[in-house]
Amino acid sequence: MSTACVMSASLIPVGITVVTRYLDLAGVFSCALLGGAVARTVGLDLFGFLVVGVISGLGGGMIRDVLLQHGTPVALTDYAYVPTAVTGAVVVFLIKISEASWTRLFTALDAAVLGFWAVTGVNKTLAVGLGWLPAILLGTVTAVGGGALRDVVLGRVPAVFGGNGLYATVALAVAGTTVICVYQGVPALGVALGITLALAFRLTALRFGWNLPTSLDWRPGSKLAASLRDGTAAGSGKEEQSHPRKETP
Repeated sequence: MSTACVMSASLIPVGITVVTRYLDLAGVFSCALLGGAVARTVGLDLFGFLVVGVISGLGGGMIRDVLLQHGTPVALTDYAYVPTAVTGAVVVFLIKISEASWTRLFTALDAAVLGFWAVTGVNKTLAVGLGWLPAILLGTVTAVGGGALRDVVLGRVPAVFGGNGLYATVALAVAGTTVICVYQGVPALGVALGITLALAFRLTALRFGWNLPTSLDWRPGSKLAASLRDGTAAGSGKEEQSHPRKETP
């Protein structure tokens, strides 16, 4: 093993590796729940629930593991993964609660999943000897990959591509924060801070309607940003009225 690989792997203590596995499983279960909720929305049967739940729960991690090329994907070697994803899908199939209740639950759950998987992707990438840039990229892919695969299977444009309250942006921020903490020698803080940041950033973005621009003529969707923009525009108009341009003869 190269010196660089040993140095990178040593950044992730054994204890954090164990925590990473449980965060990964938590992400699998949570995203399988989300997949089941989508299956209910489009009216699928039990088999559809299972397929969508498993794809949603395992997709991001399997993409990560294949790209890492560090052995067989963990979902195929650790027998806890597939049953965890199946359980998540079945739970949503069996439990019928109001749409409003599901919405409140999954808004918070979705934010937590981003934190679980972005942190997991970073730690697993650094643990096999890769550097900070691959860690950020694979942390983001782990967080958004399952949901993107789920949407493709259902024939929809992946939600990560827009109008989603800064979904991928939150994953990038969490992955970057986790990398910084690991390189500073405090990986445990990176886990806690990453999940906290995911919850705070994602829920705030949803609350105020933050989104990335969709075109050159994009206008902010949140009331705060729109009011600031309109106020600036109004101020510019008043200034022009106060100081009218002189026309050249």
